Amino acid sequence: MIRQLKLAKTQSDRADDDAKVRATVETLLEDIRSRGDAAVREMSVKFDGWDRTDFRLTDAEIRACLSELSARDLDDIRFAQEQVRNFAQHQKAALRDIEVETLPGVVLGHKNIPVNSVGCYVPGGKYPLLASAHMSVVTAGVAGVKRIVTCAPPFNGRPAPAIVAAQHLAGADVIYCLGGIQAVGAMALGTDSIAAVDMLVGPGNAYVAEAKRQLYGRVGIDLFAGPTETLVIADASVDAELCATDLLGQAEHGPNSPAILLTNSETLARATMAEIERLLTILPTAKVAAAAWQDYGEVIVCDTFEEMLSEADRIASEHVQVMTRDDDYFLANMTNYGALFLGPRTNVSYGDKVIGTNHTLPTKKAARYTGGLWVGKFMKTVTYQRVLTDEASAMIGEYCSRLCMLEGFAGHAEQANVRVRRYGGRNIPYATAAD
Repeated sequence: MIRQLKLAKTQSDRADDDAKVRATVETLLEDIRSRGDAAVREMSVKFDGWDRTDFRLTDAEIRACLSELSARDLDDIRFAQEQVRNFAQHQKAALRDIEVETLPGVVLGHKNIPVNSVGCYVPGGKYPLLASAHMSVVTAGVAGVKRIVTCAPPFNGRPAPAIVAAQHLAGADVIYCLGGIQAVGAMALGTDSIAAVDMLVGPGNAYVAEAKRQLYGRVGIDLFAGPTETLVIADASVDAELCATDLLGQAEHGPNSPAILLTNSETLARATMAEIERLLTILPTAKVAAAAWQDYGEVIVCDTFEEMLSEADRIASEHVQVMTRDDDYFLANMTNYGALFLGPRTNVSYGDKVIGTNHTLPTKKAARYTGGLWVGKFMKTVTYQRVLTDEASAMIGEYCSRLCMLEGFAGHAEQANVRVRRYGGRNIPYATAAD
């Protein structure tokens, strides 16, 4: 039996919030389309209190930001980026171009080609989330993207030194200090001062996520994303401190970040709820985390691992921390998640910041149909075909002609027929099926 000890905000309430965001974003993107740089500048002043004639950072400004960081800070950034780069390189190695002769004289293949330009959004209005630069810029570089543009909002009224350092060390070609809808809108739509890109990637707040959704089709995007989500799957093999810490560690992202405990131990469930209340009295980010826990926190108790698995796949969370006596059961059987963190020795923060897997992951149940950002997201798998012999062209042509006529496509059929006549010596009348 599945029972909930704590409920979150209803889906209808969340839908009302989403509708307000959609309307705001639609209006602002239309303003960027029609007025370009002037609209971008006005939005930057209004939303970030940040005004410049040119939002692109100069080489001197980039060097100044790097000089504000200690040697240890820079080494730590390089270490994290090397982990991301190493894993992305292994992932890219798993992507192979192929060419195969599927029938005598018929050669089919595919190639993996990187997109030409990418705009990487690095959130940083509330916290300077430099890790997002590793995840997007480094991975795009490994994929072979020719032009990598980054945008991050100002932090405390100026470019955030740590973010700028991360963008630069990751290999960004152009760095803008620009945030929010105005940043992703400018990168996607293009303005007189900001050249449009082919693809947008990177996390952001609800407005950034909605802007990416509305811009999809005009440009590619990595995935549809919303507020950070975490699901902790635990049993009595771990304690309440670990569970509570891992829930609040992600709830601090924002007041609408879902944090869910899924367990088969009611004792652990109640102890975790009590531990969360204790931690909220001492956590420096408690104001945000408490709001998220109040409105978006859930505690679900099941009787069996099978029920826990069913609930986990229903929830389809972005981050799933598994701490049970049999973590491999969930690895083997779960199908809907952004990333798994298996065992008490790892946690979501490792994945967010340094371990090497990508932290840009699907939210709002998108894990049912997509994984997260990885080197393959920056690649287009495109196909080609080649017919080597007259015999092969005539043979395929006869099948093609008949199938085209089943659909009523006479012109398509004639593309096949002309080759049957030319390469097979068959006298097929114009736009009729082959015998």
